[in-house]
Amino acid sequence: MQSIHPRTEAELEAALAEIRAAPRDVGVVELIARRPDYATREILEEATLAPGIGVVGDNWHLRPGRTPDRTPDPQRQLAIMSARAIAAVAGEREHWPIAGDQLYVDLDLGRANLPAGTRLLVGDVVLEISAAPHTGCDKFTARFGSAASRWINTPAGRDLNLRGVHALVVTGGVVRRGDAIRKR
Repeated sequence: MQSIHPRTEAELEAALAEIRAAPRDVGVVELIARRPDYATREILEEATLAPGIGVVGDNWHLRPGRTPDRTPDPQRQLAIMSARAIAAVAGEREHWPIAGDQLYVDLDLGRANLPAGTRLLVGDVVLEISAAPHTGCDKFTARFGSAASRWINTPAGRDLNLRGVHALVVTGGVVRRGDAIRKR
């Protein structure tokens, strides 16, 4: 796993204005990543998304989930992170995939803009924002530093969903880097 130079709290706070300026209704898919196994990330130009699977070839559906019976949580099929937020945390695009998300988008992912149940359209793919929180974990802290972990979990960080959102695939299809992502 790659490591980066952790950002300071001041550097992260300085990025908030740029993050808040993200498009609200129509954005762009900036990066697609797949996790074929625990520590491997593949950068893709396009990915097939399928209901109940998420990104085809990703290991999400093979992992024990956060459900009582340890099955993968269907509300967490897909992890989406703001390209502006990950750029603030990780810097160069080559470091983004270590966050573990599959789609990195230039779109306002904040709670007020994308409450649970909101649908997004990417080509023919329909995604639905889930209520499952995406707050970061020990791996996020280890990769990006404690300042980044604290920052994404501040009240502002949670309102903006700086760590990202979870979604489920309602209608599958192909998503490509550069595709528009629209609120439906």
